Amino acid sequence: MNQEKISKFIKESRLKSNLSQAKFGDKYGVTYQAVSKWENGKNIPDIAILREICSDYKQDINTLLVNNKDTKKKKKIVFSILALVILVILVIIFYLFSSKKTSDEFEFKTLKPTCDNFELYGSIAYDMQKASIYISDVKYCGKENNIIYKKFESSLYALDNKTKMEIEKIDYNKDTTLQSFLKQLKFNVDHYSQSCEMYQKNGLVLEIKATDKNDKVTLYDIPLILEENCK
Repeated sequence: MNQEKISKFIKESRLKSNLSQAKFGDKYGVTYQAVSKWENGKNIPDIAILREICSDYKQDINTLLVNNKDTKKKKKIVFSILALVILVILVIIFYLFSSKKTSDEFEFKTLKPTCDNFELYGSIAYDMQKASIYISDVKYCGKENNIIYKKFESSLYALDNKTKMEIEKIDYNKDTTLQSFLKQLKFNVDHYSQSCEMYQKNGLVLEIKATDKNDKVTLYDIPLILEENCK
């Protein structure tokens, strides 16, 4: 999803309507703080609210969610797009006659940390069969830490009856501080075969191991929970 595009669209829509963040929030049943986070790119609306905003301001939601960074190549893939359109039509026809969930039931939920020392942006997009997890903008808010570490290991875990199941791991072997490492830390997991209910019941954990030049290891556990209930 294109978080920057969504933030810009919401801000421009609000300004065109001459609405304050508070009035815009009232319109969609949220606080002005939520609107501020949307516009600053710290969070995105629930998919149902985003759909309503797009409808009010004549914006195609699928175009808004697509992260299209390489616009210069558009002319070179015209024929591929035509083929894709045909494929999409066939997929739509298939799902119309299947018993599985349709694309309209694809849901987005926000992840947030439960500890006081970290902030981050996290989201899960899911349907009945799979989930995609995105985590970025991790920030350390605890006591000032200027230690130079020689190695970092960061793992994203799912919890199942208190047992950790590793989803993805990132290793970083350059001398740097915790804050500098966090600026480039991102997890983008596609097609993970767990349901939303599983995350709601047991949660996720972001674990960071920092090893200094004396081989002393500092461990940070960041529990993550869904901000809203699954449907």
